Amino acid sequence: MFNEANYSKMQKLNLKNKLTVILEKKQTETITLQVTVKVGSNNENKRLNGISHFLEHMIFEGTKKRKNSRTISNEIESIGGELNAYTSNERTCFYVKVPKKHFKKALDILSDIIQNSIFDEKKVEKERKIILKEIKMHKDDPRFHEWILFTKALFKKHPAKLPTYGTVNAVKNIKRKDLIMYYNKYYIPNNMVLSIVGNLGKDTIKQIKQKFNIFKPNKLPQKNNTPEPKPHNITIKKEKRKILSSYMVLGYLTSNRLSKDSYVLDVVKAILGKGQSGRMFDEIRNKRGLAYEVGVHHDPSIDNGFFSVYLNTDKKNIKKVIGLILKEFENLNNLTQKELDEAKGYLIGHHILDNEDTHDLADELGYWESIKDANLLNDYIKEINKVTKKEILDISRKYLTKNYTLAIIEQS
Repeated sequence: MFNEANYSKMQKLNLKNKLTVILEKKQTETITLQVTVKVGSNNENKRLNGISHFLEHMIFEGTKKRKNSRTISNEIESIGGELNAYTSNERTCFYVKVPKKHFKKALDILSDIIQNSIFDEKKVEKERKIILKEIKMHKDDPRFHEWILFTKALFKKHPAKLPTYGTVNAVKNIKRKDLIMYYNKYYIPNNMVLSIVGNLGKDTIKQIKQKFNIFKPNKLPQKNNTPEPKPHNITIKKEKRKILSSYMVLGYLTSNRLSKDSYVLDVVKAILGKGQSGRMFDEIRNKRGLAYEVGVHHDPSIDNGFFSVYLNTDKKNIKKVIGLILKEFENLNNLTQKELDEAKGYLIGHHILDNEDTHDLADELGYWESIKDANLLNDYIKEINKVTKKEILDISRKYLTKNYTLAIIEQS
């Protein structure tokens, strides 16, 4: 039985309406509440691409109790708190971070906007304009747009190929009735996680039950299980622009988060890309001065994942840089135990530091629960420590092959 009076560790329960609640008590001056809705652009199709993100915007646009976004924002900002949201391929998350004494206010506001948004027609049209400007802003910035090109090239069938914030054509044609239909389909308590981290009181559960009492469970939406075929050749997606530097992402389709491979790939990412001392940064920028920004990204999710290297360079250096990236993948077979230990130390240190923050930890708990189980967060360090040099070599041979996907925004 859940013990309200003594939860010094993370604990989880399901309310009668099937809302999953995760609590972690921390002796901090702040408290964060986050609602993670298990819906994102992977649940969309071409016609409704961007509707998850559109809905994220509309949740802040007013309830019967709070008439507009300014009223909602001011209640939190006037006490020094933060109120924000984000949409990914698989999740839409809303969070409030406040000084601990304002927990009740934060709970009231978050529960209100999640359960009682009214989707006023005029505000739908206003937000449509804002989102269309956001899409254009992302397209204008090569650092954002290179990822849209990359995922379009990497995913042939899976909806992960769709941009999270949608396309201009789709967003222009999404109707209020579409938003309400989508909300009713996915914003149900048995498809949501409420994670709270901070200095929790004894009556926290009672307060949550009182505030999240409007939601009723419903049949869970059917999941899109479109399989993504493994690439068997090089794929290149290229755009030309009048810019001073070229931007590129080179990467691969990999495993989902529940695969043991994903932990090995985390360590590979750290070896190659741990800040300015990672192998990739050192080889391309420090030794050769071929780029200013060099990074390595690993993104494992529920269905699949991808591993990539991204950078900016002059057009004349692109071929050379690709050769250097592939060479660094091959050089993983020269990994020393010292490098492996340092990569693990980097990941474990970041894991600990990130989870000191109440918002980061609430977000992580919501993430792991949406993957499968929030308790998996507690196993992360153990899984990283288990990774061996042999696994690094095996995994690099398995995924980091010559059949890469490449997206380039090239100087014209």
